[in-house]
Amino acid sequence: MAAPEGGGLGEDARLDRETAQWLRWDKNFLTLEAVKRLIAEGNKEELGKCFGARMEFGTAGLRAAMGPGISRMNDLTIIQTTQGFCRYLEKQFSDLKQKGIVISFDARAHPSSGGSSRRFARLAATTFISQGIPVYLFSDITPTPFVPFTVLRLKLCAGIMITASHNPKQDNGYKVYWDNGAQIISPHDKGISQAIEENLEPWPQAWDDSLIDSSPLLHNPSASINNDYFEDLKKYCFHRSVNRETKVKFVHTSVHGVGHNFVQSAFKAFDLVPPEAVPEQKDPDPEFPTVKYPNPEEGKGVLTLSFALADKTKARIVLANDPDADRLAVAEKQDSGEWRVFSGNELGALLGWWLFTSWKEKNQDRGALKDTYMLSSTVSSKILRAIALKEGFHFEETLTGFKWMGNRAKQLMDQGKTVLFAFEEAIGYMCCPFVLDKDGVSAAVISAELASFLATKNLSLSQQLKAIYVEYGYHITKASYFICHDQDTIKKLFENLRNYDGKNNYPKACGKFEISAIRDLTTGYDDSQPDKKAVLPTSKSSQMITFTFANGGVATMRTSGTEPKIKYYAELCAPPGNSDPEQLKKELNELVSAIEEHFFQPQKFNLQPKAD
Repeated sequence: MAAPEGGGLGEDARLDRETAQWLRWDKNFLTLEAVKRLIAEGNKEELGKCFGARMEFGTAGLRAAMGPGISRMNDLTIIQTTQGFCRYLEKQFSDLKQKGIVISFDARAHPSSGGSSRRFARLAATTFISQGIPVYLFSDITPTPFVPFTVLRLKLCAGIMITASHNPKQDNGYKVYWDNGAQIISPHDKGISQAIEENLEPWPQAWDDSLIDSSPLLHNPSASINNDYFEDLKKYCFHRSVNRETKVKFVHTSVHGVGHNFVQSAFKAFDLVPPEAVPEQKDPDPEFPTVKYPNPEEGKGVLTLSFALADKTKARIVLANDPDADRLAVAEKQDSGEWRVFSGNELGALLGWWLFTSWKEKNQDRGALKDTYMLSSTVSSKILRAIALKEGFHFEETLTGFKWMGNRAKQLMDQGKTVLFAFEEAIGYMCCPFVLDKDGVSAAVISAELASFLATKNLSLSQQLKAIYVEYGYHITKASYFICHDQDTIKKLFENLRNYDGKNNYPKACGKFEISAIRDLTTGYDDSQPDKKAVLPTSKSSQMITFTFANGGVATMRTSGTEPKIKYYAELCAPPGNSDPEQLKKELNELVSAIEEHFFQPQKFNLQPKAD
């Protein structure tokens, strides 16, 4: 139901058809009135935005602004999406009516359109229950990882989480998990999309969400899952006696999201004194009043209030979750009085080292190493590869996104392997494989135990990170992006790289830096493989090329699936031994400058640099 190319009469007729259907089907007074008002005003521009094209259901589900129309998240599009998902699941699972699904939600709300995560979750539950399918609907907000946890714990067919994670406040999203406890991967997204198109008209009971309250098919898993999650988490507590005695103080912020109560409970499960919560940010607030963007990845701006509280309470470490508590940022006060915010790659190195060290203490048998794995995404630091090479366990990389790591981890576990850890540079960590997705709650408390343990050796997180780099080799990373709104320009930029030295020739160097290998996951080419074919899955719909340099550098350029960005990730990996990190940083900066100048060519392609 995407908009046809070009405007004109065809587009007007389509808009009339879409809006007429909307007026027949929408029973939410606020969105219905908004559409009626736009029609009365003849506001074609705004109608075009609301009804331009139906939100596309991808592997990450849906994510869009809340408001009226098929391009937005609202009661009607939630009903339509869920009807399609329900029909698709009925085809895939003969035991759907015995097993059922789980639904949870964050604290987002959009008063002007009457949309909220809680309301959307209830409407989704109504759709399934009206078809005789059991629904485990949480009675209150939860972190996103509680949905994949519940799918596995209760052996359900699927899970839905209503959240837009760390997006701006007007957005919401619909995230889907399969029966293996991981996010869906292709071709399920295509199948669900098609089923949505075939089930657009609301079913008879679609709007009557009061019917679920008395239904025997509605279950509230909140108490039992809360209990089970923290019981399972206790198995990853390795130094209870250290935790009881520690003098290390922590500050935590949930950035107006769902994390507060859950992180408090996680600390109690580890016998740690719960962290001081930033009072202005601890309660859920869909307005996110104290931050410009509710994303701890943005670094110090989001952490200003946390630093102030930490300075006041003499806390040395700040833990910050994003609003749905599946990501974690960590900052540590340095001796200079400055705060250091660890990058996703740095915290990945610390947690990977810690989980391996703790596992090794419990498993003295060297033979167990051959069945032990760690994973990270292909644009994340290769530090785990270096640790794996030296220590003798397996390391694998996957495509970008936790859906790939979650699905691969499940495959390995089903083969009897142990998956110790998986991470991505976008501050996502899977420290406990009972959740096959990133989990900011478990990562927060495990980081706290790590800091408490290091303090008994008079070490800070920063000092331990340096020790990891000295032992396994420095891994210095730098990532950024350019903004480009024009798909044709993006295509030209990447085609230029594929035909750099004449037709079908990739570049042999970037400025003074010689290239030793190239992998193109758009076309499936990899010149480091004997048959020149890439091992990782390829996708023609997104651009992604990785260059390996003779100096030990690796750089990936790729398009973003959700934003108008061309991203790059560069890393310089040095062999173990006392390298000079400052010299490596200088060399990496020179390499990145060369990539920007020769491969991005921002002037030629009219690219906007990232705003500082």
